[in-house]
Amino acid sequence: MSAVRAPDGGGTRPRGGRAPQPPPRATPRGRPHLLKIFAQLGRHVHLPVPGEVADGQQEVGEARLHVLHVREEPDRPGDRSAGFTTGRCAQPATTSGAILLFPPRKIRSAQRRAHNLTQSGLLTPESAQDAPEAGHPGWARCFFISSALTYHYETQCLPTPAAWFAHHLPVWLHKLSVVATFLIEIAVPPLFFAPVRRLRLAAFYSQVLLQVLIVITGNYNFFNLLTLVLATALLDDTHLAATSSTSRRKRTPSSWPKALLAVLALLLELAVYGLLAYGVVHCFGLEVDWEQHVVRSRTTFTFHQFSQWLKMVTLPTMWLGAASLAWELLTALWRWVQVRGSLQKLCAAVPLSVLGTATVALFLISLVPYSYMEPSSHGRLWTGAHRLFGTVEHLQLANSYGLFRRMTGLGGRPEVVLEGSYDGHQWTEIEFMYKPGNLSRPPPIVVPHQPRLDWQMWFAALGPHTHSPWFASLVLRLLQGKAPVIRLIQNHTPSYPFHKQPPTYVRAQRYKYWFSHPWEQGRWWRRQWVEEFFPSVSLGDPALDMLLGQFGLQDKSPPRARGSSNTLSQALHWIRRQLSPLEAPTLLWGLLGAVGAIKVMQALLGPQSLPRSKEEKHKPASQEDSVAASKQASPAPNISSSSQTPRRKKSP
Repeated sequence: MSAVRAPDGGGTRPRGGRAPQPPPRATPRGRPHLLKIFAQLGRHVHLPVPGEVADGQQEVGEARLHVLHVREEPDRPGDRSAGFTTGRCAQPATTSGAILLFPPRKIRSAQRRAHNLTQSGLLTPESAQDAPEAGHPGWARCFFISSALTYHYETQCLPTPAAWFAHHLPVWLHKLSVVATFLIEIAVPPLFFAPVRRLRLAAFYSQVLLQVLIVITGNYNFFNLLTLVLATALLDDTHLAATSSTSRRKRTPSSWPKALLAVLALLLELAVYGLLAYGVVHCFGLEVDWEQHVVRSRTTFTFHQFSQWLKMVTLPTMWLGAASLAWELLTALWRWVQVRGSLQKLCAAVPLSVLGTATVALFLISLVPYSYMEPSSHGRLWTGAHRLFGTVEHLQLANSYGLFRRMTGLGGRPEVVLEGSYDGHQWTEIEFMYKPGNLSRPPPIVVPHQPRLDWQMWFAALGPHTHSPWFASLVLRLLQGKAPVIRLIQNHTPSYPFHKQPPTYVRAQRYKYWFSHPWEQGRWWRRQWVEEFFPSVSLGDPALDMLLGQFGLQDKSPPRARGSSNTLSQALHWIRRQLSPLEAPTLLWGLLGAVGAIKVMQALLGPQSLPRSKEEKHKPASQEDSVAASKQASPAPNISSSSQTPRRKKSP
């Protein structure tokens, strides 16, 4: 596939051209227009947000300073945020109503910075009109929440084909999905510790629903599968056994105390559901528009209120987890006390003490990263937990699982496209297996595999190539034609455009990618050239050698050849050669399918032998029951004869 960059074609703009600038205008209160001033700054300015730094919110109390202003014309066709121009963050100490978003990346020129700011709009006119507290300095930081999913699907690392369809859902459904996500991720997890079994099951299935939807719309390798496995701890043996409703009715207690507890549990369950429904409607202002058949939602709380709420609930949730753990430990201890026999009790005490101590230690360790989300609670945590966490921190036994905490790609999804050439004039794009590149190729499904190189290319596109030192080494290996590196890009060697001869020159361009519109037939993506990411280099180029030397990645002495006389190593090499033509997702799904087929066969063949064994076990019991029944059926003759005999003996 030949690709020569066309600077002025296909919606792109010349490298040295200026982006269209909106006419200067004043801010709502007559203050000077600050966008041009801050666009000239080549650095980020930090100012505190009023009313929040004093509360110790140092992580969230500082804002990278840029400004929002309103304009009339849209940035680009089909932009969901048409009508607004935003800087990433604006809340100076003297202004009100500016919008706090995420800090922008450094851009080469002030004109390009202004152009990118105009394309990173995050608010919609409809939501701006519905905002109840637009003048509140903290409201602005929560305002972007409802629009997050309008950018998420196309800007995530490796989207799936379903992400394209999800991206084109109505905006009101995106906002409602954000509300459901907050409900499942914030309000539902405390139900993991609920005393009512049905509440725990509801919490489990809500987590399953969320994780399955994430798997369908995004390739996050094994993260979601790991969450599902951890959530299975909420299931009990009764639920896994899948007993019928009739058998459950037979086990229903008839005593009035147990019946009263069942009624109280039902009332508690209904109260929890009602409280969750009320909280969602109140916090997100859910309203049903019957005329347009939509459900409208908006954030009704401020960022400061959310921070205060978080400060209020963080420590109680820790105590809730500690109480749940203490209950489980006491239950295990009570079962151990009921064990009969000194030897059996001693054998049971060893695993109980070891597992109990390890569980308590892991719980204390996990409290430290859990408290990261609220600084004041982190400072009030028990010092012993901090010391224990510091001792084992290098083992990474517990962490906060903070994936993608900041939204990126608000002005378009940044992508790095590698290009190779033999003469330095005709350039051919180097297509990767999984990451976006070819506009007509659909996004792949790679779960549960994690393609490390494609994943890292997404991170590399977020900044300059100097922030990713490995990229210079990648360029070197492509110039050298190293087969192991080429297989990371294309497992099928003929699909690699330079499989016969390595390229003489390699360079990289940065593009902005967006999902295509529904009316664009045969295309999944559309893109626009932004800038040169990595300059054109060749083997022996001083610039490339300088980068490699700066990062310590220069070629050293060749590694010593390792002998493969070991039978195990030879077997592993043979297996690798046999499996190398297969793509990793195909191989992993094949293994999972084989395991699933084995389990299905066991489930199908198992019940045929179980009833026989149960019948054999129940035969003696049934015979005993029949004998007992026959004795009860004719008790009078036996009792009379046996009772009369001794009486006759006593009569003489």
